[in-house]
Amino acid sequence: MNISHFYAMLSRMRYINRWGLMNNTRCENLSEHSLDVAVIAHCLVLIHNKRFGGNLNAERAALLALFHDATEIITGDMPTPVKYFNPEIKNAYKEIETTAGNRLVSMLPDDFKDDMDKIIKMNGAGDDELKKYVKAADKFSALIKCIEEIKMGNSEFSKAKEATEKSIHNMNMPENEVFEKEFLPSFYLSLDEQD
Repeated sequence: MNISHFYAMLSRMRYINRWGLMNNTRCENLSEHSLDVAVIAHCLVLIHNKRFGGNLNAERAALLALFHDATEIITGDMPTPVKYFNPEIKNAYKEIETTAGNRLVSMLPDDFKDDMDKIIKMNGAGDDELKKYVKAADKFSALIKCIEEIKMGNSEFSKAKEATEKSIHNMNMPENEVFEKEFLPSFYLSLDEQD
């Protein structure tokens, strides 16, 4: 029997810190971020289904979100300004992500590879519709990080907060508006105020 390294590699997500160019009051790792994105993606799809008559798979959205940055175990977290600096860097990074995804999948037993390849590459049945919810959830996770840092008196995240809010609004998703009005305000409150 061969040993598979896939899940041991995934456990290393906790060692990949995000926001590397920013002065953080508290470091956020990739594992934490992935959980946040999964919870928010699930919520956004529930909003879509419950409030806008949709019929998408919220559980699949959460699963895709859990793995959406798994390739960063191999590539590390490249800061957004660098990743999207110009089309050449963006395309080169996409190739690197694809190679990293293939490497992760290669660590699995053969009978797991097809399933996990579809999750990591988000190319299973119906995944195209779910990608935008994962992307929106990723943006909300970043916004929440900015809110938390600013609450701690860290103005370093002010511009990032503005840019992320603009990015969320530019997605023109009614689900984002609902999340912003009904769920986001609580992140500005203290624990006692949330009672």
